[in-house]
Amino acid sequence: MSLDRRDFFGPRRPPVLARDAMIATSHPFATAAGLEILNAGGSAVDAALAAVATQCVVDPHMTGIAGDAFILYAPKGKPTVALNGSGRAPAAASVAALAAAGVTGEIPRTSAHAVTVPGAVSAWMKLHGDYGRLELGRLFARAVDYARNGYPVLPRVQFDWLDEAEILKGDPYASALFLPGGHAPKAGDRHAQPLLADRLEAIAAKGASALYEGEIAAKIVRHLNSLGGLHTEEDFAEGKDAAFYTTPISANYRGITVEECPPNGQGVIALMILGILSHFDLGPDVPMADRVHIHAEATKLAYLHRDAYLSDPATMTMPVETLLAPQTTAQLAARIRMDRAQPPVLWNEPEHKDTVYVCAVDREGNMVSFINSIFHAFGSTRLVPDTGVLLHSRGASFRLIEGHPNAIGPRKRPLHTIIPGLLRKDGEALAVFGVMGGQYQAAGQAALISGIFDRGLDPQAAMDAPRSFAFNGTLDVEPAHGEAVFADLSARGHQLTHAVEPLGGSQMIMVDAARGCLIGGSDPRKDGSALGV
Repeated sequence: MSLDRRDFFGPRRPPVLARDAMIATSHPFATAAGLEILNAGGSAVDAALAAVATQCVVDPHMTGIAGDAFILYAPKGKPTVALNGSGRAPAAASVAALAAAGVTGEIPRTSAHAVTVPGAVSAWMKLHGDYGRLELGRLFARAVDYARNGYPVLPRVQFDWLDEAEILKGDPYASALFLPGGHAPKAGDRHAQPLLADRLEAIAAKGASALYEGEIAAKIVRHLNSLGGLHTEEDFAEGKDAAFYTTPISANYRGITVEECPPNGQGVIALMILGILSHFDLGPDVPMADRVHIHAEATKLAYLHRDAYLSDPATMTMPVETLLAPQTTAQLAARIRMDRAQPPVLWNEPEHKDTVYVCAVDREGNMVSFINSIFHAFGSTRLVPDTGVLLHSRGASFRLIEGHPNAIGPRKRPLHTIIPGLLRKDGEALAVFGVMGGQYQAAGQAALISGIFDRGLDPQAAMDAPRSFAFNGTLDVEPAHGEAVFADLSARGHQLTHAVEPLGGSQMIMVDAARGCLIGGSDPRKDGSALGV
């Protein structure tokens, strides 16, 4: 990887270099909030929490306090720990119970049944209690200020907000808050969420109890029940301590160890794609059409396994070790034909949405990879009156098929798309990274890693590269690939669609130990930035 090949006449962002500490997010207000905390002596965890809390305010369509979180934390010189902050379905939830309520086929995102008990705040409190240094009131100060006194809406935020205006109109409380005057704010307009400021202050003072117990929890439950939900106050009280530590899963790619959170997240699918890609030459001289084709075919194969097997770890029927076994990925790689797009198959051939990502490195070298999500844009679009709490929609990932590993069930966690990533080389933590974009995340991580370790790109250049995503029978391709690549892929049988919105977003911080610096990047598809000291 070279850092001195930038075209200074071109529009591409340069990678950001720093000496001591760094943070990268998809929103500049969040990056600035995290940098303040690093400069105040806060840990990487403190900085990430300050940034995420800020994005819960200024990126309201992407994340919130009533969402879920997955986190990888690498203390300097120690093994990585994974934290699962995904919420569970109500104790009364089941395929039969939803069928009795008339819900079959799939769970609509605006349904109360799409709302699992949020897991993010439980994870925040556990992580801060174990690895934080500064008080929560200090960490949330910027977020509270923006929520109470307002913040200017940024261009990419406005672009996404406008797309959701019609569905927001379906909820009178969300419409009143997020469509002031009956329409989405324009870039530069000032927006405030004073009730959310109250919630953040209460969490800072009382911890997780401020969301999972007492008056606020009771209001959330009553509102969900009024919409047909099966939730109880006991479900929420159990959610206070639902976040749990676990051991990361990993795979080797070109001599680099890639670490992910284990299921119910789809990190194993990112590792599967990389395992398939490892059987191909993807170096800098490989034509772009070949590169896109191989990535598309690997993605189709891996995602078929995701949808067949991934679920709450307690109900998975296919071991992670089997999915990542060399013979599995070798068999799948052998299915790929260079001249023709093919339908995906399961390796043993049995009979036949929105998120923010934050990463930070502190002065001691501790690293955190942190992803927080409400799934769809504006989650379920269900805003609990008199609370400022916007509910997520992660339960829409459940299947309504009895016996399916990811079928909805009592206190069950659904399949999650959100996946923080961490890289190690020779045992030492090398980088923290993540890719946003709902279903795209596993495919996006594989493309980002391949760009760096196959093509020799720096983190920012790897993020800038044009993207593609094979999903649901089509290959979505960003315009920068050009007509020649489109024609080539079409001739191989891919059903192409030209991306009308950018595919995902990403951030990365990499350690260059030999030169004593940090290298950061933030995706130009978002408004964010990487900053360091």
